[in-house]
Amino acid sequence: MENFTSVPTDFNILPFSYTAGSRPFLSGLFSVIYLLGLLMNVLIVTLIYVDKKLHSPMYLFLCNLSLVDLCYTTTIIPKLLHILSSGNPKVSFRQCFTQVYFFFLAAGTEDLLLFTMAYDRYVAICKPLHYHSILSKKVCTVYMVTIGFCAALNSSLITVPTMKMSFCNSTTIHHFYCDAKALTKISCTGREIFYLVIYFELFFFGLCPFLCSFWSYVKILQVIFNNNSGEGRKKAFSTCSSHLIVIMLYYSTAALVYLLPPSKYSDILDQVFTLLYATVTPMLNPLIYSLRNKEVKTAVKRLLWSKS
Repeated sequence: MENFTSVPTDFNILPFSYTAGSRPFLSGLFSVIYLLGLLMNVLIVTLIYVDKKLHSPMYLFLCNLSLVDLCYTTTIIPKLLHILSSGNPKVSFRQCFTQVYFFFLAAGTEDLLLFTMAYDRYVAICKPLHYHSILSKKVCTVYMVTIGFCAALNSSLITVPTMKMSFCNSTTIHHFYCDAKALTKISCTGREIFYLVIYFELFFFGLCPFLCSFWSYVKILQVIFNNNSGEGRKKAFSTCSSHLIVIMLYYSTAALVYLLPPSKYSDILDQVFTLLYATVTPMLNPLIYSLRNKEVKTAVKRLLWSKS
């Protein structure tokens, strides 16, 4: 007789098949990741807000990226730390799907925002004379509102079918948060609709933004190698290549979570890839996009001098 639960009251989160002895290590690891990401992203948002010299489209996008990264990690890590510290793996039905919704909201926003930032750099380097007309304040506002709307719609389209799935035999989620794919593994019905939506999402929020971002950086490198001196080329190539590495790491690991076929290692691999794009990448973004930037470094010095 199948143990069938259509709407469970709660789920159990089992991250990395951890044991009681590994809890202090995992708590320390995720605390460091969270605090580093939190400090760096709050620093970027504060700098861009208080320094009027950073009130340009490029830094508007960077500020929003930092806010999204804060949302990304805050959606996952605080609850995980509570589970690890208390030893209580239970998450209520409402908490679980609230986490699913905000996770995909942050993911969809970051997908589109990384492409928008690549396009911003393309316009700045390849069409510098038209930069302020192409990316005016009004246009940037429209971009951000559109990105937010599309991400919210996408998140709803994923969360609603997941909520309607029926669960049988187990309510244990083998992941470090309420992951939608992990939920399908313990569901009895509704998987087909979920994966249909996910493949749609991977195309429009994964493949398309990645290809457009990649094309933008290829065009940027063409202009750089045609026009810049040796030192300028080296610096610009270093910047573009670091941006490309972050983009490729983010999009590839996010896609692999949903494209890898099931195997006895799939639970661990899903968690490792999710860890990379949902916690490590948000921690790296401020370092790659902002704190290596000369204007941001100057803004940090101005902020420190004003406080001294």
